[in-house]
Amino acid sequence: MGHTFRHRAGAVFLSLLSLVSVPFLTAFADGGKDPKPVSVQMLSINDFHGQLDRVGKVNNQPVGTAAYLAAYLEREMENPNTLLVHAGDVVGASAPVSALLQDEPTIEILNTLGFDVGTVGNHEFDEGVKEMMRLIYGGSHPKTGYFEGADFPYTVANVLDKQTNRPILPPHIIKRVKGIPIGFIGVVTKTTPSIVTPDGVKDVVFTDEAEAINHEVTKLKKKGVQAIMVLAHEGGTQDSKTGEITGPIAEITKKLDPEVDVVFAGHSHTFLNGNIDGKLVVQAYSYGTAIADVDLVLDRRSKDVIQKRAEVVTTFHQGMTPDAEIQHIVDQAQAKVEPIINQEVGQTSAAITRQTNQAGESALGNLIADAQRWKMQTDFAFMNPGGIRADLPAGKVTWGDVFTVQPFNNDLVKMELTGEQIRRVLNQQFQDPGRIRILQISGLQYSYNPDRPAHDRVVDLKKTDGTPIDPTQTYTVTVNSFLASGGDDFTVFNEGLNRIVGPVDLDALIEYIKQLPQPFSAQIEGRIQLTTQ
Repeated sequence: MGHTFRHRAGAVFLSLLSLVSVPFLTAFADGGKDPKPVSVQMLSINDFHGQLDRVGKVNNQPVGTAAYLAAYLEREMENPNTLLVHAGDVVGASAPVSALLQDEPTIEILNTLGFDVGTVGNHEFDEGVKEMMRLIYGGSHPKTGYFEGADFPYTVANVLDKQTNRPILPPHIIKRVKGIPIGFIGVVTKTTPSIVTPDGVKDVVFTDEAEAINHEVTKLKKKGVQAIMVLAHEGGTQDSKTGEITGPIAEITKKLDPEVDVVFAGHSHTFLNGNIDGKLVVQAYSYGTAIADVDLVLDRRSKDVIQKRAEVVTTFHQGMTPDAEIQHIVDQAQAKVEPIINQEVGQTSAAITRQTNQAGESALGNLIADAQRWKMQTDFAFMNPGGIRADLPAGKVTWGDVFTVQPFNNDLVKMELTGEQIRRVLNQQFQDPGRIRILQISGLQYSYNPDRPAHDRVVDLKKTDGTPIDPTQTYTVTVNSFLASGGDDFTVFNEGLNRIVGPVDLDALIEYIKQLPQPFSAQIEGRIQLTTQ
């Protein structure tokens, strides 16, 4: 593949340059005259989640897959001084083609593409620090045997070993382009312990992102590094009219040393391309459906960034040829996982769909919520409708069918909420008039009046057996890790106490289906009703 060898050759050349003193290179380059500035390109992805063969839709046009992503990286690589970077969650919550092979195919593809540096996201910790380190540095796994690991370095400054209090990965990485050092500092959201299995992170501590970054900036400046990039697995949203970026990444960026030039964001799977206090902040959606193309101009004398701009490029299929070498890697992985994907898990008596009635209830939503409540043995369960991605077919249902319904591999989280908090979370369904999100529920029923104020629409809240839900009583609730962290602006779930992380939602649903009488079915039952009260 053309860009692989070109990029690798460039990487070798850059590593050789790092052995030569910067003053010598500068003098050599400008011949004693005014040195010309150096242009550097950075191509970035975030939240790829091992979606090697997943075709998404943007404006009803196909986008994504590893082979098309590779083709776009090749096309956009217009500068010989190009670095490929990622902002975490390249693995975890992955498609079966990657997940069932311990995400090794994804790392192999990033190696083949010639990535230069990356950081870890919360999902890199899904199977614990040891497995994350195996993917990065290489090692053996019972399922897949020996894997060589990543050919490029990872950096994270705010994850410390509990015993040594030292970073578990290099807190910064320095790359050199034309003799100019460029610093990369990685951080992952400090909320990681609340959204991954506790056992996986029991031996590490997650510290404040901004403090960790600024600490490394100080060290980089002492080394003479002025061009500083942050790979931050934390995100936010951007107002399409004003361009204002809000959310955790905005708050972090506002606290950063002025020497930071660019923040590559992630985690929120959103579009970001804006400026916060002079710092360029970019994020390219997720799943390989887009890349961020950042162009920098560096001054040879000051070694600092003097110009910067970014563009987010969508990986539309139309007019592009998928990269053959990357497609070959994907094809090999698909052949390995095909027997698993085709396993039968049950039989439906009729198709079970996510189609909702006027009140917002769906048969498939009921099935999923019931499965989650059953697995975690709680009073109630709530499922976000956006996490239900497909319907179950009539007749034979395979493992792959169920995975397509729930592809995110979110952990289930058991928590405690009061009856009043449950009422508040249900009213949060209506907080955005332009995007009402009706949660799918199990163990309770209620009515709502769409003509009442948004914060007070829920009436007649009771258990399935008709017992009223007491505002002062504490109940056990199951949600997925996305909702548990306030996803879709259901912030009341952040208040849940005594949290216990359970299995992945997909595994719970498959286990639930297998124990049902076959063929199984699910219906809309009137758990959610409209009222004029």
